Amino acid sequence: METPGLYIHIPFCFSKCHYCGFYSTTSLDAVEDFVRALLGEMDIYREDFNAFDTIYIGGGTPSLIPVKYVGRILEEAAQIFAISSHAEITLEANPADLDLHDMRALRNSGINRINIGIQSFDDTVLTILGRKHNRAQALAALDNAEKAGFDATGIDLIYGVPGQETDSWKDTLLTALSFHPAHLSCYQLTVEPGTPLAIRQSEGEIVLPDEAFLADIFFETTDIIEKAGYIQYEVSNFARNLKLTSRHNQKYWNHTPYLGLGPSAHSFREHRRWWNHCSLSGYIKDLERGKAPVDASETLTDEQLQLEALFLGLRTTKGVHLKDYELRFTYDLLSEKNSIIATLIQKGFIEIHNGCLRPTRAGLAVADSLALI
Repeated sequence: METPGLYIHIPFCFSKCHYCGFYSTTSLDAVEDFVRALLGEMDIYREDFNAFDTIYIGGGTPSLIPVKYVGRILEEAAQIFAISSHAEITLEANPADLDLHDMRALRNSGINRINIGIQSFDDTVLTILGRKHNRAQALAALDNAEKAGFDATGIDLIYGVPGQETDSWKDTLLTALSFHPAHLSCYQLTVEPGTPLAIRQSEGEIVLPDEAFLADIFFETTDIIEKAGYIQYEVSNFARNLKLTSRHNQKYWNHTPYLGLGPSAHSFREHRRWWNHCSLSGYIKDLERGKAPVDASETLTDEQLQLEALFLGLRTTKGVHLKDYELRFTYDLLSEKNSIIATLIQKGFIEIHNGCLRPTRAGLAVADSLALI
């Protein structure tokens, strides 16, 4: 079995971005109590998960809490679990939160990969998204990451924002590439229910781009990034070379076990998936009583795992290895789905290469629909 990954959810934000559906709180009063509870949650899983080779600190906004707490969390994780000496240890950061001193402190604490949530270098777009940084701060953050010694810096960007011009998106993309980041994620804006953007959309105040426009942006984005020498390995993710892909994120796509700690964090192992309370106070109270802060769980059937493996695999450029899939699920995709697979190959959405059923570039543009085969 592959080595699991550890995810740690830091539930604090300066303010809520207009598009974000992840759990967070804008009050920092409970940071110390949260860290104490988090260390207690680690101890609960001491026997169940004893080794990790990736740690991903997400949120929320992990860069908002004092760097000393990040160091404390990593030190405790190393005491409780066996952390690989070659572990990929990632932290998500907001451009406005960290100066050069902070970046260096994070690097010294053990963080070896930093993902900076730039989203855009256009101040107008940043305002629409509700981001609290500006272009100048984004540029400074990337400079500071380089000066601090991060050679695995990731940049997160968002396209498909209402009112975002094509030229604005190209400028953002080319500006990001000018820093030669190790990793680049280009996400299409998703409007989550209940968010300020969703409310504005329902009231007709904003209009999202149509599918044809988004498809054009997707293809043009891929062209620009690949011409810069990057490898697309998933619908939204590109790396400067294969060694710089996100090892942690690939665990989610491959059904590798992972442990999620913190409010709202999800975990997975074998057929079971479980998740924590979306409440910081409830999370802390449970752990003060020595109780795991689990809100609910589900046991996945073989059929559900099979469908997930197909859905997730067809979002990657590697695709689904047909023999491995058949061995794992006792299901021969080619014979069971021969007609529809042949049709999709003919239409140019998928192909079979080195024993893998994989999406073409046109297929990646409609990846969420491919699993319906």
